[in-house]
Amino acid sequence: MKWLEVSLTVDGELAEAVADVLSRYVPNGVALQIEDAEERVSASTPVKVLAYLEVDDGIDAKRENIEQGLWHLGQIQPIPAPTYRVIEEQNWSDLWKASYKPIPIGEKLLVLPAWYEAPKGKRQAIILDPGMAFGTGLHPTTQLCLAAMEDHLETGASVVDLGCGSGILSIAAVRLGAGTVWALDTDPVAINNARKNIERNGMLERIRLEEGSLTKILNDESSPGAADLLLANIYATILVDLLDAGLTRVVRPQGTLILSGIMHHQVEAIREKCTPPGVRLLETRRDGDWAALVLQKPSGRL
Repeated sequence: MKWLEVSLTVDGELAEAVADVLSRYVPNGVALQIEDAEERVSASTPVKVLAYLEVDDGIDAKRENIEQGLWHLGQIQPIPAPTYRVIEEQNWSDLWKASYKPIPIGEKLLVLPAWYEAPKGKRQAIILDPGMAFGTGLHPTTQLCLAAMEDHLETGASVVDLGCGSGILSIAAVRLGAGTVWALDTDPVAINNARKNIERNGMLERIRLEEGSLTKILNDESSPGAADLLLANIYATILVDLLDAGLTRVVRPQGTLILSGIMHHQVEAIREKCTPPGVRLLETRRDGDWAALVLQKPSGRL
């Protein structure tokens, strides 16, 4: 049997979106390859996205679907055309694994494919499924959130991860010393992927994972109470709605909110939503077109 390798190189900001398009037609997963994985990955870091398709009677249709999907993505932001090569059966699996390297994130974390042994050193390993399209730690919004968490998460803190996706932020929170983590997402597929990643990291008893959103947190009688730290790496338009619905109530007085998924032109809209209740902006972190806000809730009730 032969396999068709599909590859294209984009920047770190687009890598996960391209991987998502490819993963719709590739049952064996998509790989993200970085030239120099020892360096910090940023929005402008070149990333090669690779996928492998079985060469069969449907290969032409799959290739056409991929190119259509990439064309639509290219209407949002220009991307290069994919390149193709045919390889033999015995090579593709090794090539796929070899293309995926550990990725250092921030100063303390390391995203690690499951087949790698955790290296010695100060970095804490986050073991993730490398075939997933999203939540690999490459996107600037995730990296901004992780870097902010390194500086603002206190040992033993209670954390809420709203819109947990792959579970990367929840896993990182435990690695960085969180006492308890409550992870939620409205997408059952994301919940399933997060559960697998949490299990890979041996954290099923450390992270409470549930399907739901803000309403569940505010109304659930089993809620552990106001958190020390809220993580929300979600589209800015959704953040606005959540702030209107009482997002700041999730954290205790003087607790911290890290809000990411915000483009540079949306920062003021988010800040305006936080200002009337008296939430204080501690810092704004930026990477390319993206930003993350670190905010502190005042001592009074909101």
